[in-house]
Amino acid sequence: MGMDDKMALSRRAFLTSACCVAAAPLMTSMTLAAAPGDKRLVTIILRGAMDGLHLVQPYADTAFKLYRPTLAATPDNGLIDLDGFYGLNAYARDLLPLWKRGELSFVQSVSTPYRDARSHFDGQDVLENGGVNVGEEKTGWLNRALSTIPSVHSRKAIDVNTSAELVLSGDNDVEVWSPRTDLAMKSDEKSFFERLYRNDPQFARAMADAAVTDFSADELYADDKRGAKAVDVARLAAGMLMQDYRIASFSITGWDTHAGQNAAFKAPAAELTTAILTIRDTLSPAVWKDTIVVAITEFGRTVRENGSFGTDHGTGGLAVIAGGGIDGGKVIGKWPGLSEANLLNGRDLMPTGDVRELAAAMLYRQFDISPDSLTNSIFPGLDFDRSSVYLRSV
Repeated sequence: MGMDDKMALSRRAFLTSACCVAAAPLMTSMTLAAAPGDKRLVTIILRGAMDGLHLVQPYADTAFKLYRPTLAATPDNGLIDLDGFYGLNAYARDLLPLWKRGELSFVQSVSTPYRDARSHFDGQDVLENGGVNVGEEKTGWLNRALSTIPSVHSRKAIDVNTSAELVLSGDNDVEVWSPRTDLAMKSDEKSFFERLYRNDPQFARAMADAAVTDFSADELYADDKRGAKAVDVARLAAGMLMQDYRIASFSITGWDTHAGQNAAFKAPAAELTTAILTIRDTLSPAVWKDTIVVAITEFGRTVRENGSFGTDHGTGGLAVIAGGGIDGGKVIGKWPGLSEANLLNGRDLMPTGDVRELAAAMLYRQFDISPDSLTNSIFPGLDFDRSSVYLRSV
């Protein structure tokens, strides 16, 4: 590596530090990666264990209301009927046009191989590392996928947090992007950087630029100031997908609804709804047709509501698929039923599908990654082939 390359790398690290000192605590994290072709994939990680039984409610299962006397709804009291068995939570009602156009599906009763301990940190680790056990893989499945996409010439990724989310961490390079225009550094932090680089004109210039520019994203936002909400990150991600990038990943938090779930669910459900619709609206119709959005969570929540009118950490959960080219308008997956005998450990929705298989199917569909690569290097131990129900369903 020559001196110019080292300077460029160091300058990038500096900008990363300057950007993230102030922004990281407030941001929804996002990563982007480059890949060839016209297909796009957006992965949204729903951190906190999204209650899929609350977003898409199996109101026609007679046991559901018994387990959730205050949380369960019906089409008679606000639930939006989807197919005579499942209903959509009213907080996500703006997704209904996508459902009716066949651009939205839900995947019921899925989970990672993670079981029993129900730790957010461990559950998210398995969700993002793509293996079977906590810590089994030190890199993320989406990063490993970049190495197997045919004809990839550029494998760089961009992360808006202080470090890459695990799902896109690995051997393929990760750079940093901030979704905020303002650095809002404290005066002592700004003085530190100014003193550190005062004798280096190039770094001094970079520091000045970092304080007054929005990192070449003006064309994505026009006169709107960028922010840290999911809608801002979704708009940024979609804008980048309209340019050179083909893979994006970001998170939506706030799903840990242990108490007062009916009220607590509103904000994250609205953010997820807005993020999906923002991606759709920001992309051109032709690009939206070649894009798939997948929203996944570390695990589901208990079938029974608790004494605080919320739900606790569970196992089986829900995934969301959206895109202009999918065969949607359906709830995918085998419903296990809610009888006592069919619950996992007498408390959780029984998983009937592996969320890794869903992710593998989307990678296969979008980027033609071979089944061998999907089951060996990307999702070790996964049973996947071209007959996957998730390929037949989208």
